Amino acid sequence: MLMHNPPHPGEVLKELCIEPLGLTVTEAAKGLGVSRKTLSTILNGKSGISPEMAVRLSIAFNTSSESWLNQQSQYDLWQAEQHRKELHVTQLSAA
Repeated sequence: MLMHNPPHPGEVLKELCIEPLGLTVTEAAKGLGVSRKTLSTILNGKSGISPEMAVRLSIAFNTSSESWLNQQSQYDLWQAEQHRKELHVTQLSAA
């Protein structure tokens, strides 16, 4: 069952990991070993969590990489479902 309008993982990252530690985007990016721009695009919902970023986040915040990828997958699937009627797909079956 799909969650109703799940938050972007960047929002979760900001609210549950970065802000409680009092980190700036620059400090968090440095700790993650990525550029400030890379982290900023995730936090602003402009890009998603890649498998590599999920591993980085799991190391930095003592979480599981699977949890980050699951959040991204739920977010992406919910977004795609919003355009289901626009896809113009025909149901196929064996002849």
